[in-house]
Amino acid sequence: MKKILFAASECVPFIKTGGLADVVGALPKMFNKNEFDVRVIIPSYTCIPWEFRSNFKYVHHFYMDMGQMNFRPHVGIMQYEYDGITYYFVDNEDYFKNDKPYGSTLYDIEKFVFFSKAVLAIMPVINFKPDIIHCHDWQTGMIPVFLRTLYKDNPFYWGTKTVMTIHNLKFQGIWDIKTFKKFTNLPDSIFTPDKLEFKKDANMLKGGLVYADYITTVSNTYAYEIQTPYYGEGLDGLLRARHLQLRGILNGIDYDVYNPETDNQIFYNYNVKTFKANKAKNKLKLQEELGLPQDKNKFMIAIISRLTDQKGLDLVNNMIERIADENTQFVVLGTGDARYENIFKHFQWKYPNRVSANIYFSDQRAHRIYAAADAMLVPSRFEPCGLTQLISLRYGTVPIVRETGGLKDTVVPYNEFENYGTGFSFTNYNANDMLYVINYAKSVYFDHRDSWDKIIKRGMEADFSWKSSALQYEGMYKWLIQ
Repeated sequence: MKKILFAASECVPFIKTGGLADVVGALPKMFNKNEFDVRVIIPSYTCIPWEFRSNFKYVHHFYMDMGQMNFRPHVGIMQYEYDGITYYFVDNEDYFKNDKPYGSTLYDIEKFVFFSKAVLAIMPVINFKPDIIHCHDWQTGMIPVFLRTLYKDNPFYWGTKTVMTIHNLKFQGIWDIKTFKKFTNLPDSIFTPDKLEFKKDANMLKGGLVYADYITTVSNTYAYEIQTPYYGEGLDGLLRARHLQLRGILNGIDYDVYNPETDNQIFYNYNVKTFKANKAKNKLKLQEELGLPQDKNKFMIAIISRLTDQKGLDLVNNMIERIADENTQFVVLGTGDARYENIFKHFQWKYPNRVSANIYFSDQRAHRIYAAADAMLVPSRFEPCGLTQLISLRYGTVPIVRETGGLKDTVVPYNEFENYGTGFSFTNYNANDMLYVINYAKSVYFDHRDSWDKIIKRGMEADFSWKSSALQYEGMYKWLIQ
């Protein structure tokens, strides 16, 4: 039995701020149970809902040294079985008593240095010797570093390998070297340009990328892009140097959660045979709920996103009045930068019959938009994988995307001459190019409805479940262990 430990800062259903939590929650369930014993460890945040916390079982506790700090923090081990997977929670209220998982950068760096060290201290106590520790994003970047430095002479970990997965290279966990030495007590030789040093500071993600046995990221195109200066966030040289140990494995989505045939959060269920009638009914009900004019012939284009620069919203801001014409309704759901929140609120005030700005997040509202909208706009500046376009394809909502990262890998651009494709795309990060493609999509929708319906059908028949991704991870694990 091959033993795999997933270490991460968040995980569905316990705590979620982004796509990382979906991956850590969905992927462990997909492995072959006869061959892989996959367990997950995350912090025991007090903001995890009580329905879960009340069922955590206490396993053990101890006190651990923490760098040059003059106290020994408490490390509690809690355990919980969910959906056939064993989850461990690192308990320490000094670090994890909070109403959201992340706070100020310095505080986060200290608590995730603690978490990384605690993960390695806990395994011998519970007698789970992982063949592979699969670390996710910068919050766990110190695990490979500690494993190859502080723990290198510990026989318990002889043979243990590490995999570092980059979900978003933009976030790296950077602070000054002096503070890192205080938290870790690592020697000067670790804080050099070929190891943790980064522009005179220390970088947790860089540490993980240097010391991990293998590196993955969440799409093939993103794996290639991050080796270039434009997308590499200062680490492109390191990633080029390690390109033989780097690959992209596409994220999937949970096909039980996102299934228009059984989804109880939408107004009318449908499948690939019944979408024509029932997507239109969903649209009429959503228009009523949003206070938009009820008209099934309007072209409804949606954005479900964090409202940040990364998501290409400056392009949308430039063109919103030309996108939301008299035949179009534009629906936005999400929160983020105040600037974008206010832009969408302004356009809803200016065009109440055309624009609906839902500046909050609601899972139910998201599902209803996926079921009702005709098109989903994802014009990202960069997008490691992206889940919005995968869910859209599943719900027969045609994605209009920029060709970057996982968007490029998952949306096949429509070709009217050879009659294939699952969506529409543009290459350059340019508002005019985006508008041109949106208008092209509208012309297919209004003038060639048969072709549009075939695009929907091909998208709904594509398979972006976790199955194929899990097989690729299994192959990588076997190869690393051997």
